[in-house]
Amino acid sequence: MNYRNLGIVDRVLRFALAFWWLGPWAPNFDASWGNILIAIVGWITLVESFVGWCWLHTAFGIDNKNQ
Repeated sequence: MNYRNLGIVDRVLRFALAFWWLGPWAPNFDASWGNILIAIVGWITLVESFVGWCWLHTAFGIDNKNQ
């Protein structure tokens, strides 16, 4: 069963976002919850870039693995 629903471009862009948000270039907010949220989203996008599957794409029926 092929469960992937992310295309190459989407995976590369998610990896770039994760690299940015988990690195020293991440946005830094005065509110600590904002920084924690940035880190959580960064880790989620990093995992999705390697796995090739996004739960939001599945929930909305989006499949762009051929792009």
